[in-house]
Amino acid sequence: MANLNQIFSAEIHAVEKPRDVAVRQVSTAPLLCFIAVIAILVATFKFPPLLDYPNHYARMWLLAGGIREAPFPEIYGIEWDRAFTNVGIDLLARFIGPFIGVSLLARILLFLAIVLPPFGAIMLHRHLFGGSYYWQIGMLYFAWCATLIGGFINFQIGLGLALLFATLDHRLQSGSAIRLFLWRVTVSLLLTIVHLFSVGFFLAIVCGLEFSWRFDVVKSRSAVLRLAGRLVAAMIACLLPPAALALTAADLPGSQVGNILADWNDSPVLLVSNLLSAIWTYVAFIDAIFLVPILLVCSRALAGKNLRVHAGLAVTAAGLLVLSILSPRHAFGTGWISWRFPIMAALVGMAMICPFQKVGRRQALILFLVLNIVVFGRTAWIGFNWWRGQADVASVERVLEAVPAGSAILPLQHDPAFAEIKSDQRHYAFTEDTFRHLPTIAVPLAHAFVPTLFSARGKQPLAVLPAWLEKSVPEGSLFSTGVLSCPGLMAQAAGFTPYLVDWRSKFDFVLVLNADVVDQNVGEVMPEGVNLVKDEGFARLYAIDRNAPPATDIVPTSCPDRFHW
Repeated sequence: MANLNQIFSAEIHAVEKPRDVAVRQVSTAPLLCFIAVIAILVATFKFPPLLDYPNHYARMWLLAGGIREAPFPEIYGIEWDRAFTNVGIDLLARFIGPFIGVSLLARILLFLAIVLPPFGAIMLHRHLFGGSYYWQIGMLYFAWCATLIGGFINFQIGLGLALLFATLDHRLQSGSAIRLFLWRVTVSLLLTIVHLFSVGFFLAIVCGLEFSWRFDVVKSRSAVLRLAGRLVAAMIACLLPPAALALTAADLPGSQVGNILADWNDSPVLLVSNLLSAIWTYVAFIDAIFLVPILLVCSRALAGKNLRVHAGLAVTAAGLLVLSILSPRHAFGTGWISWRFPIMAALVGMAMICPFQKVGRRQALILFLVLNIVVFGRTAWIGFNWWRGQADVASVERVLEAVPAGSAILPLQHDPAFAEIKSDQRHYAFTEDTFRHLPTIAVPLAHAFVPTLFSARGKQPLAVLPAWLEKSVPEGSLFSTGVLSCPGLMAQAAGFTPYLVDWRSKFDFVLVLNADVVDQNVGEVMPEGVNLVKDEGFARLYAIDRNAPPATDIVPTSCPDRFHW
């Protein structure tokens, strides 16, 4: 019990002042170096292999003024009453994009999506533990996670803002209750606009901070009642803005789906995979290797009784971990819901502990070197994958040069068998591709229509006009080229991708990505009347001959009845 009292110490600030520490731990220089490295990466690579990022870029380009260029006035409209959340980058694109350009704005937003979450955790840690510690360098490890590689830009920025606002909130908790309530309402409103999940994250952190350093609060009935009152006040303040906006909104997120359509992590493999989303990037094994030193630092600190923990944030991290296990993977037309909670738990977990507050010179040097090697080694690995991905981007850009403005492009892919998926930048989390939305860069680059541009009611202000609705989906994917030749695959895909029905009359070109690997369904086979225009390896462009006689395509013998999902 004495050890626990020492770990969950309310007098933490008294032992962490620089004069009580053998070696002063200054982490600012590595943090600034990390910022510089990320700025270089973001400036160098226009379209890094991040799943949703190209789609966001294309939508921001339209919102910043591209929608006024032909042919888009006939295809899209902007309806700001369609969404009340998940529109942070959309608003910036509308009001700032025309002045600084979408290329610069997108890079700034990507930079923030990378650095804000770990730096928010660092600022909270510095506030709680009274200054700079080498442990804060290790928090930069979590700049890279599945939600970042997934290109969830609004979500990532929202995480960082929630941590920063929670740090400020903790400073205000000892002041006026009215001022604190109004502050939380204002923050909640802003976070709701950025991303709905960030409001919940902010509330979870605030509740953990209200709980305070030790578990002693639960031993006194009066203390429990006071804590309950503070928690209820925090919940009301934080939930009031999203509730009010939801009740008055024309459309809620997922309203276009019509039902839950939940997909659960209902097996041990899926549960473990879900928890690993906090660290997953392009190759899980390498991500895990870089995590090992951070875990060793924690274990050595705990064994040496040189670890401090914030009890309230420990409760918050545990709650987020439970949500990681219990929440659906997909629901209400929103993907990877359960992936959002492991990274939240990881960031809170890093901020709630402080290992090796008091270290000698040799131990401090080892700690400093190990954490820097982990962070910058992993960042170099990410940069290497981004560099490799530029060849694929260049391939798409070259084939788009042959697309006339105003064309309609049907995007597909060569879907490899599981055993043929390589450990490279084209995939993350084992099988999830990162190039799925790369065809959408045809919107700004070729002024062409692509059916998979994000336009979901309740999530984006971009609306597809009625004449083009049957050619588009609000949130789409890349299907195998087999859908064009295999009746079974077409029937399965057309159920939720209606633009595939009568595709010959709706589109001018077929853009095939991942074309330098063999499709597991039909190999290299394409139907009659689809003629190769340009082959650039990763990307191939085919023209659809609408004047060709009715096709009598022979179904390839390799055609399966269903997708290999």
